[in-house]
Amino acid sequence: MILSPTGFLRIDSSDLEYRMIGPAPDAAPTIVMLHEGLGSVGLWGDFPDKLQAATGCGVFAYSRAGYGNSSPVTLPRPLDYMHVEAFDVLPKVLETIGFRRGLLLGHSDGASIAAVYAGSRQDHRVQGLVLIAPHFIVEDVSVKSIAEIKRAYETSDLKARLARWHRDVNNAFYGWNRAWLDPKFREWDISEYLAYIRVPVAIVQGERDQYGTMRQVEIAREECYCPVDATVVPGAGHSPHREAPGATLDAIGEFASAVLRDEGSQGRAA
Repeated sequence: MILSPTGFLRIDSSDLEYRMIGPAPDAAPTIVMLHEGLGSVGLWGDFPDKLQAATGCGVFAYSRAGYGNSSPVTLPRPLDYMHVEAFDVLPKVLETIGFRRGLLLGHSDGASIAAVYAGSRQDHRVQGLVLIAPHFIVEDVSVKSIAEIKRAYETSDLKARLARWHRDVNNAFYGWNRAWLDPKFREWDISEYLAYIRVPVAIVQGERDQYGTMRQVEIAREECYCPVDATVVPGAGHSPHREAPGATLDAIGEFASAVLRDEGSQGRAA
């Protein structure tokens, strides 16, 4: 299909909003961005534009169902919702946009989805993974922070602020929050997929991430047979691309340049 700068993809019964920045997938490598558990196309801000300028790649960002201006989902979400995204939705998104080669870049939930996808199939179009603040297991700090944000959502202006980015803000928030706070979700563990990833991995981890510890990086290094390059961003929390965009872009740009050097990328801007 011909991708407009903005629009919607029809995937199964859902309309998923998207942004496409830079060259089309048939003209250059593409970085496909997978947002966090409360994210959307809009919440990436101008980071996709900066990423495109830094790498020369096309950048494709979309809102999963239940987020942004995409179709809502039926609640409660199943506890394997990230597996569903990796197995059923992401492959159709890549086919629909004509993805030929490039990187998957995921933040938080999006990083987990990218890892499950790459570890469950040999998609030779995917030449590397960028995982920002990934989760491979559930940690105590994750549950504590997610419980705290639930209180903030219900007692502060957080709901109103998130409503700027989500057409159905309750659908977005509770679809994510209730799954993570379900006691059965403590058993969620995707580390088994890491051993089957066959492309280089770059992890960008905030030093002060309130949703995960360095244990997540250690698991990747223990389980992956592929190269794992970890960048710890001093002073940053769970969203280093917003809190320290310069350092985050430097890390991703260097990784993209190395991985896509022979794949038609223009490399990082001078």
